[in-house]
Amino acid sequence: MRLKGKRALVTGGASGIGYAIVERFLHEGAGIAFADINVEGCRRAEKEFSKDGCKVLGLVGDVSKSADATRLVSETVKFLGGLDILVNNAGIDIKGTVVEISDEDWERQIGVNLGGVYRMSKYAVPEMIKAGGGAVVNIGSIAGFLGYSDLAAYGASKGAVVQLTRNMAGDFAKHKIRVNSVNPGVVDTPLLEHACKAQAGANGDWQAIKRAYLEGQLLKRAAAPAEIASAVLFLASDEAGFVTGTALMVDGGYQIQE
Repeated sequence: MRLKGKRALVTGGASGIGYAIVERFLHEGAGIAFADINVEGCRRAEKEFSKDGCKVLGLVGDVSKSADATRLVSETVKFLGGLDILVNNAGIDIKGTVVEISDEDWERQIGVNLGGVYRMSKYAVPEMIKAGGGAVVNIGSIAGFLGYSDLAAYGASKGAVVQLTRNMAGDFAKHKIRVNSVNPGVVDTPLLEHACKAQAGANGDWQAIKRAYLEGQLLKRAAAPAEIASAVLFLASDEAGFVTGTALMVDGGYQIQE
């Protein structure tokens, strides 16, 4: 087991990519705490993950709030006895150009996607230093590298996550803490369905939009959440012991078409 004895905290762990990461980490032997803003989803996921006697704790919190971030880390450390791995996965997607998006939505988008990485890392990294080292994996996006219409705040937040990853890698290498980012393309999660439905409108054929969208991908499909989790597992594990400051693209080759 590649994470046997490791202690990990995963944000946004109750659904989608985060759920797949928690599931994979547990399978690889890690003790896990995961956080999510969705109370019902968090409780449901915790119950599902605990079925096989796994050591897992579900925590409710908003990563854009400092009080929540420090509580999430402290409760994780109390439950697991320390912290070796942080996966900053929590994120939201608010559409709009810089002309259209409201100040409130802009601040919320940046506060979660970028501020969440900052806040969780601010409180988690000192615990990793106490543990003698660790790994941080930040979930970016292909939108942090390519320009997409109507995604001004989202693209800005994800591009900043990639750069923050590089800065953190330089800052904490002396403490044996590696920091990398995983940058997914299209992933088959509820968010993809939501986006297609929004584009189709109330009476449109959202499944046709999804099929057309996937046909435009180099591999003609979306990634499964488990495929993103595999990339995160590699960067979090000792197998990536000489990898830090990198931005790993997991987009099915989409960026080479642009």
